[in-house]
Amino acid sequence: MTYFYLILAVAFEVVGTAALQASEQFTRPKPLILTAAGYAAAFYFLSLVLRTMPVGIAYAIWSGLGVILITIVGLVWFGQKLDMPAIIGLALIVAGVAIINLFSKTVAH
Repeated sequence: MTYFYLILAVAFEVVGTAALQASEQFTRPKPLILTAAGYAAAFYFLSLVLRTMPVGIAYAIWSGLGVILITIVGLVWFGQKLDMPAIIGLALIVAGVAIINLFSKTVAH
């Protein structure tokens, strides 16, 4: 269940962040409500993950996957383009999350 909760936490965080962008600096109330709900759900599910996974590892995975997914949302939904240094940086984040999950003994497998 730990990874299921972590996936839910990431998904809600991405929804909240996308809605934050859509709120146009807090001027649109519906996306703002979705932002608050998304982040509240994200932190709730992240708190469940912390029962069995160290906070540093959970946060690294949560934030790493969230960065990648919100970047894709930004590209597809908001038309935001990336330059090569941004792509390289994101690839390094993916590599870091993969290394943590594949080789760290502190992650519950």
